[in-house]
Amino acid sequence: MEIFTLRDEHIRLGQLLKAVGFVESGVDAKDVILQGMVQVNGETVYQRGKKCYDGDIIDLDGQQVTVRSKMNGQEEHGKS
Repeated sequence: MEIFTLRDEHIRLGQLLKAVGFVESGVDAKDVILQGMVQVNGETVYQRGKKCYDGDIIDLDGQQVTVRSKMNGQEEHGKS
């Protein structure tokens, strides 16, 4: 499972999907979210603006990423 390190308190779901390379663009992020292909903490979400926080687990078609804050001592992978 991939780790994404927050720079701020949260990151919006569409931005996160782009930042970790699950999608190539904001349009692609919107499409997969509206199609019900994305889960946050096991629940299907349909809002690309959903805020993702430390500890959230995002799943897109079997690809998973865990969101961590810098304060957890994790190595930084992405930006919010």
